[in-house]
Amino acid sequence: MKVIFLQDVKGQGKKGEVKEVSEGYARNFLLPKGVVQIATEGNKKALDQMQASAEKKKEQEKEAAKALAASLSEKTVVIKAKSGEGGRLFGAITSKQIADALEEQKIKIDKRKIELNEPIRTLGVTKVTVKLHTDVKGTLNVQVVEA
Repeated sequence: MKVIFLQDVKGQGKKGEVKEVSEGYARNFLLPKGVVQIATEGNKKALDQMQASAEKKKEQEKEAAKALAASLSEKTVVIKAKSGEGGRLFGAITSKQIADALEEQKIKIDKRKIELNEPIRTLGVTKVTVKLHTDVKGTLNVQVVEA
């Protein structure tokens, strides 16, 4: 029996796949649980439409990420910190502090998306990479000044 998977089923198929499974397995287990539907022509067309809309949504998210990356490259985030001799900070600037400073500028970016190999420990401007989408990365200028 041909079925369309509505959810991932371990060892059988992933969401959106059309596969052949045994009739008993489909009727007694998969259909009652609601993880598949029978692959009729109407259901196949509905699946194609859902996949097309999901693809379109992904493309829109990617375009939005590109626009955000362009706007981030023009911005400079200023963070105040106490420093000692030679511009060395007492402590460090972390991705959390950068995310909080961005949020003050009405830009919401998760701290895990900010790629900081090690915390910033000196005064001055540092370029920080921000992962906005699987294919899109932006660069942000972070300026650390004396508090």
